[in-house]
Amino acid sequence: MDTSLTAAERADALLDASSQHQKYRWLVEQPANSPTRTSWNPAFPGEANVVYPAQLPCTPVVIYANGPDGVYLSAGTTAWPGPIAVAATWNLELGEEKAIAHGSESFDKRSAVILGPGIASGRTPLSGRGSEYFGEDPVLSGLMAAANVRGLEDGNPEKPIIANLKHYVANEQEEAREESSSNMDERTFKQIYDLPYEIAVRESDPGSLMCSYNQVNGVYACENDILTTSLRQDYPFEGYVMSDFGSVHSTAPSLNAGLDQELNRPIWFSPARLDAALAAGEITQERIDEAAFRVVHSYIAGGLFDHPVPATPVANVSTPEHKALAKEIAEQSTVLLKNDGVLPLAEGDLTVAVIGQTASSTPTDGVSAKTGCAWDFPFGPPGNQALNCNAIVDPLTALTERVGDAGGSVVYDNGADPAQAADVAAAADVAIVFGHYTMGETQDLPDLRLDGNGDELIEAVAASAPKTVAVLNAGSAVEMPWIDDVDAVFHAWHSGEQFGPALAGLVYGDVNPSGKLPMTFPVSVDDTPTAGSEAQYPGIADAEGILQVDYSEGLKVGYRWYEAEGIEPLFEFGHGLSYTEFAYDKVNVTPTSTSGDKEIRVRFRLTNTGDVAGTEVAQVYLELPSSTGEPSKRLIGWERVTLQPGEHRNVQVTLSADDLADLHLLEYWDTEAGDWATAAGTYEVTVGGSVDADAAASFAVK
Repeated sequence: MDTSLTAAERADALLDASSQHQKYRWLVEQPANSPTRTSWNPAFPGEANVVYPAQLPCTPVVIYANGPDGVYLSAGTTAWPGPIAVAATWNLELGEEKAIAHGSESFDKRSAVILGPGIASGRTPLSGRGSEYFGEDPVLSGLMAAANVRGLEDGNPEKPIIANLKHYVANEQEEAREESSSNMDERTFKQIYDLPYEIAVRESDPGSLMCSYNQVNGVYACENDILTTSLRQDYPFEGYVMSDFGSVHSTAPSLNAGLDQELNRPIWFSPARLDAALAAGEITQERIDEAAFRVVHSYIAGGLFDHPVPATPVANVSTPEHKALAKEIAEQSTVLLKNDGVLPLAEGDLTVAVIGQTASSTPTDGVSAKTGCAWDFPFGPPGNQALNCNAIVDPLTALTERVGDAGGSVVYDNGADPAQAADVAAAADVAIVFGHYTMGETQDLPDLRLDGNGDELIEAVAASAPKTVAVLNAGSAVEMPWIDDVDAVFHAWHSGEQFGPALAGLVYGDVNPSGKLPMTFPVSVDDTPTAGSEAQYPGIADAEGILQVDYSEGLKVGYRWYEAEGIEPLFEFGHGLSYTEFAYDKVNVTPTSTSGDKEIRVRFRLTNTGDVAGTEVAQVYLELPSSTGEPSKRLIGWERVTLQPGEHRNVQVTLSADDLADLHLLEYWDTEAGDWATAAGTYEVTVGGSVDADAAASFAVK
């Protein structure tokens, strides 16, 4: 407890004073975090009670909490928009600010290790946990996750948090997540699935990381050599690796591969099994000491020894500042997908029909505004959201107030009967109709269609209303068979407790929409990279019952697939409209010739050509020389720029030497060399408001 010593010296002092079985405590979550408890019943067939000696004095009580998006299932906490919504802001500073607030709430609720943020690569929009991740691009996902880690771990020195980056790696489906193998070539692994983790680690240095349930090329992730080769040697990652709950399948192979801590209770890392493996020469004392050191060192370096959590949870931790931040995220993340001029609504005597179950806090058939607030929590009663959505300000309440302030009035119909809803809409000047689908852990989406009668309802309203605005709450892409019949579409993800006020401001133009899609929306699920192939998704069972999932699409994931195959999506990656328009020109890249390891500057002029102020997410993409075999251009940077009507600005996106190296922006994985490489040739830069950017310039790498 001598704070004049380094974290490493303090960890060594503790372990030097520990018995063998006291060291073992650090290798399992509950014994590590409950220092005075000495007995566990692992509820594992054939196992007896597990007994440890009490831990050394001064070791803290530590509580892990799942929650990449907020504090789970706890009254008095903030229901934030989900991670995919945070990614849709393309605002790293806002994401970090949200993580600071999340960390403060978690600590005050007595949890100092947060199992999050999560990363996946968006291989299929059907993934049940897609709303917990940051979309389909490695650079966007990696930088968003890094911002989250920095906010959690560095934002509250007196309320220390250890972040847990998860689920490493290629955990791209919930279907048979514990009995499937993600099978791919080395280049695909490094460039698509491993890369966002590498970026997150290099840009934030998280204290812990979680290995996933699935196998990678036939070996369970938690006993796979990638925990040492990619994670430790290539990045390098210096925190501790914990398992997911129940994702350990061995003792010696897991420990030797680089797993440091078994989540929850002692099963495979019990004292009896560790003793037996050590006696048999299957593991070494050095590796045991290393694993224990990594956990202790992270706890001490992270501040957990010096700043214990409160003795009892703080009742209400959702401050007015946190609620204002949740509203700002909802505003910036809601994506205006289509607008034929109906939005923003004009001030004055309008009759606005608000239609749909998720518009109101009053449930209809168990569905209400809370359904759209957060993803479904699968381990509780049906309709139970993961976050505390009890404080939600529903859209109906907020719209009624804002329309009234404008001099108009609202009529409401819950949409249970589409014909009745259509009659209500027909008598209004404009209809705002809500649709949704639910998703969450343990199962994938069956399709990308709205729940209940959502499609029928929107079609009925659009056929009768003078003007129709569709508002969607869903954590992934949505098929929209009615897209040509509506005048505007907002996609609002899982939008948190402040969605109502955020939507009201967006509808009237008090806030100009600036959200951009962090994932591609296909016209149909049949257009996605894995469609029509059971071998690709969900996989084909082998003799042992393990689904072998063939990642034969390779690098063609997300927008790379649509670009390479020439498939027109419903809405492309990076798409998002505003109430104004922006023009790009005068693109220039310096230097025009480089060795690939010096700073690169992309300059362009951005002009607000419309009549109102707005914020554009200006995106920069890069196409590598054809010799690399890349399927498409790739995202390499972006800038959020706010301009007044008629204003222009010379924008510069700077890619530092560190950016080029740490994010591998110019590089591809050379399988023969087993390393990243930069190809000689011409590189084309395009700049614009989505992946369809066409303002271009080029430079050469020699």
